[in-house]
Amino acid sequence: MRQLIAILNVVAWSGFWAFGYLALTSGVDQSGQMVVAAILAALGGGTGMLAYFWLVRHAEETGYARPANRVMMREDDDAEPV
Repeated sequence: MRQLIAILNVVAWSGFWAFGYLALTSGVDQSGQMVVAAILAALGGGTGMLAYFWLVRHAEETGYARPANRVMMREDDDAEPV
């Protein structure tokens, strides 16, 4: 599953960059193509971010990567950060 998410991440970011380029370089008279390319670029960027966040969370849970810096809570006080 981890490898499928990694492949999805690469494909999604590739789509983001490819369709983003097409959206930015389309001519004024081709506004319909620009809208479609912008929507596809946004979908690729969103999917790429979700896949990346899943991979980061999975790496932290399995011990492959150190967990990000987190605010430590005091044991005697449940609501106040250190």
